[in-house]
Amino acid sequence: MGLFSNKITRDELKAGDHIYSWRSYIYSHHGIYVGDGKVIHFTRRGGLEIGTGTYLDKIIQFSVPRHGGGDNPCPICGDQSILNGVISSCLDCFLAGGNLYLFQYNVSKAILVVKQRGGTCTTAPSDPPEEVIHRARYLLSGNGFGEYHLLDNNCEDFANYCKTGLLVFSVTKSGSSSQVNSVCAVGGVATLTLRFLGVERSSQAAASLAASPASMVSAATSAISTTLGLVGVSTGFGAVAVVAYSNYCIGRLIYDLGVRKDARKVPVEELAALVSVLEGNLDNNNNNDKNK
Repeated sequence: MGLFSNKITRDELKAGDHIYSWRSYIYSHHGIYVGDGKVIHFTRRGGLEIGTGTYLDKIIQFSVPRHGGGDNPCPICGDQSILNGVISSCLDCFLAGGNLYLFQYNVSKAILVVKQRGGTCTTAPSDPPEEVIHRARYLLSGNGFGEYHLLDNNCEDFANYCKTGLLVFSVTKSGSSSQVNSVCAVGGVATLTLRFLGVERSSQAAASLAASPASMVSAATSAISTTLGLVGVSTGFGAVAVVAYSNYCIGRLIYDLGVRKDARKVPVEELAALVSVLEGNLDNNNNNDKNK
């Protein structure tokens, strides 16, 4: 594993590691390795790990090798294609033919920026392996991690929580995924594309948060644009590129789990009740939006 790649071998795996495997260039699947060749991870029913609920699922599905189901079920895991929520799989089923990568914790802000793809590291520190494994096994034992949602509550959110015990409290629930946050950091272009395809955040109220990370990114971008104007770099592709990349870097820092001020430590034993309350509030918000 080096500065620009988190790829590791199976011999380097340790119980309590947060691992992931790229399914396509823009999406990686995350889980917690608990030892003995087993990975606990969060997925969606029907074997669709990202679950946008649109035809985008079909595109992603084609890029994911079939595993744990079909005509040749895994001899260890059986047919897991109909399972959803927090499940346990063998390492082969989890990787689905992809390479093995180690998610990094407690990295410096400089390293976070250098790692240009989201979903690879965070500045947040990890808890000891025994706590990580306890959280993962507790959630596996039927307590769950709430309803899977690509933008608000996905496999990376699950692994982040198991490693840190941190949840992000906002009107959109508890999303901490750096894959999703990287999308937000580049100006929301991909998010808008997903919404065009039919994927929306759980609550439309998020757009009205005056002090949200997104608004801070916007303010920082305006400051950079003003600075470029003062030094005479006000037009052209170069200025656009500088502003865009600066926006991306600042956004990734602001949205990072280790930097956010709305992240709170939540004991795993209290998580199930908390998720029920949060999801109940989201349902009420969505119903209110529909009734307007």
